Amino acid sequence: MAVESLRGAYGQTLLRLGRENPDLVVLDADLAKSTQTQVFAKEYAGRFIDMGLSEQDMVSTAAGIALTGKTVFASSFCAFLMGRVFDQVRQSVCYNQANVKLVGTHAGLGVGEDGATHQALEDVALARTLPGLTVIVPADAVETASAVEFAAATPGPFFIRLTRNNLTTFFGAEHRFVPGRAPVLRDGTDITLVAMGAMVEKAMQAAELLAADRVAAAVINFSSLKPLDGDTLLRYARQTGRVLTVEDHSVRGGLGGACAEFLAQHAPVPMTLMGMDDQFGRSGKPEDLYVHFKLSASDIAAAARRLLSRP
Repeated sequence: MAVESLRGAYGQTLLRLGRENPDLVVLDADLAKSTQTQVFAKEYAGRFIDMGLSEQDMVSTAAGIALTGKTVFASSFCAFLMGRVFDQVRQSVCYNQANVKLVGTHAGLGVGEDGATHQALEDVALARTLPGLTVIVPADAVETASAVEFAAATPGPFFIRLTRNNLTTFFGAEHRFVPGRAPVLRDGTDITLVAMGAMVEKAMQAAELLAADRVAAAVINFSSLKPLDGDTLLRYARQTGRVLTVEDHSVRGGLGGACAEFLAQHAPVPMTLMGMDDQFGRSGKPEDLYVHFKLSASDIAAAARRLLSRP
């Protein structure tokens, strides 16, 4: 399988959409090279605004431009885009249902050596609380491009979370992101592994390790965090009787929290929530950090075995 950049897919998709839609405007906060919005900026300088190190102004300005009838993408690192700007996202974007697409890059432990201050581990939890905000965490570059296309064509606020890492490509060119639909990447009857973003490939690797022990693990890609695909989650919870969630994010309020909230109301089953547990990240190479915080494929497989041993 190919390994591709999600940020690169974002930049190239913006460029293509800019050619198709003269009302598309892009804002960035002095990080255009990192977020890859520089691709759009080079061709459409008149529709690109670098707001400098001022994410709060960027999001407020994006909302104002959107309310004139434009489609606006605003980008920065996830740690800044949600953590620093929550009030503006709430008041200016979501309350007004402004047509603003917030695309945060460098999410989670994948930021690596930049360390705890730049590793957004709470952004999905913040985003999920906001009324009317669609929350998307793509698993690969193909899904990123499709999600950006969908957001651009759909009125209203979006938050798209991208990792810095290049990720394995699971989907073919024909794949289309659909909100509220979680693609099943692997069927299984013994346990369900639910993952998002950078953790999807780890979950797939864990399923291979489990298969060697004759454990049939289903793997579901929950790229649509809000709306959540309750039907698929419910079907596999009943089919396997065990659900393990894994995320490059806090287990409080993120993917694990969302799945637990739903299943507690509809089909309580034994669950394990894997992710960051009331802790900050630290500086290090991404793969070393996944091992340190017990989010490697082998850790996921071991957690699945422990869950299977529970009554």
